[in-house]
Amino acid sequence: MNATAFLYNTDAEQTFLGALLLNPDLLKDCRTKPLHLSQVKHKNLLSAMLELDTKGIPIDLVSITEYIGRDNLGSVGGHQYLAALASSVPTTANIGFYEKIIFEHWQRREMGKIAEEIKQNSSNDDPSAVIQSTISDLMRLEDATGDEEDGAIQNDLLEIYEELAEPKGEITGMRSGFTELDRMTSGFQKQELVIIAARPSVGKTAFCLNVAQNFMSSPLNQYKGGAVGIFSLEMSRKQLLKRMASSLGNINAHAMRTGNLTANDWNKLSQANGVLGSADLRIFDRPGVTVNEIWSKVRKMKREFAGKDILIIIDYLQLISGSAKHRGNRTQEISEISRMLKHMARELDICVIALSQLSRGVEQRQDKRPMMSDIRESGQIEQDADVIGFLYRDDYYDKESESKNIIEIIIGKQRNGPVGTVSLAFIKEYGLFVNLERRFDD
Repeated sequence: MNATAFLYNTDAEQTFLGALLLNPDLLKDCRTKPLHLSQVKHKNLLSAMLELDTKGIPIDLVSITEYIGRDNLGSVGGHQYLAALASSVPTTANIGFYEKIIFEHWQRREMGKIAEEIKQNSSNDDPSAVIQSTISDLMRLEDATGDEEDGAIQNDLLEIYEELAEPKGEITGMRSGFTELDRMTSGFQKQELVIIAARPSVGKTAFCLNVAQNFMSSPLNQYKGGAVGIFSLEMSRKQLLKRMASSLGNINAHAMRTGNLTANDWNKLSQANGVLGSADLRIFDRPGVTVNEIWSKVRKMKREFAGKDILIIIDYLQLISGSAKHRGNRTQEISEISRMLKHMARELDICVIALSQLSRGVEQRQDKRPMMSDIRESGQIEQDADVIGFLYRDDYYDKESESKNIIEIIIGKQRNGPVGTVSLAFIKEYGLFVNLERRFDD
């Protein structure tokens, strides 16, 4: 078999163009662009037809000849070639099939170009940069699926009716396990980017680990949970697991760090490890990870936990490595990272919770409760996020505070819901958050 047969299909291109000449109205639904075609004369012909269609000019051999110019008709194959295209198509009913063939061959040619670029760059450039550039190119190629979306709303209206006919109750998304927070947000929703921001050591990592524990599928979860992926750019996998075991088992965090455990602690640790070992949990602790690498890992989780809701936690956003093309402009890097995380949430139908640092500006105010402008490189993050929650502890600033061990979750933005404040109790020695109305028993 001819090796180039995988790269080119002239018959499909000719039949596709012939169908358009027979029925120019098909251009209205045409997803194929000139760049998808392999032969220059076919590219020129499709460009001419699209231009004529845009101008409202009827498309036939006469108008094409007039547009191209009789002297330049060779650029589209000549008059006889055009006539043969139109006469060789028995039916236009299968044009979608030919478009699919054309698109798949274009993808193969593009993959070949990417492979050639890898060869050329592998000896000169940093291997990591080449890999990340290649991943980006392949993802763009995969996403360029010859968009079949027509914008029709009828199916969506029917689905809305069916959803409302069977109410799901107050909580329609992924439960955090915190009653008032779930009521305010209706649960964390798929396709949303949630930002949790706080000053260092306030408890944002502990809070998100608690959310993960409350949501992930495990024997102790009273709700239908799902899978959780944690990308820890600051702490190791073992450190996170120790913290999770501490809060799950009510084991003193200092004892976990020092190994000074009582017999009762060992029993609790055994039970906590049993829960973690059977949970749908994945922790990735490689520092300096890029969004492309995160995307790749999440895709694997989608395949591994097919059919389950997936919650992704990133600790934290500002530690994600940006693209070298921004040449160290951190604001542009963070803006692109934020956009890509939102895109990932929508494309993969998951919820992404990204932790974020706050600037020191909050320390200069009398009221130290955070606000939007306190988020580092806040502009694009504020725009992309569906929910922005700030963590605030009064006893973080005032050791004599009457609100000791109380943490406020301040919802500063919620695209599809109310804003406001929810208070939780924080048992620091266990790294455990609990609903205020619930009594805590050791």
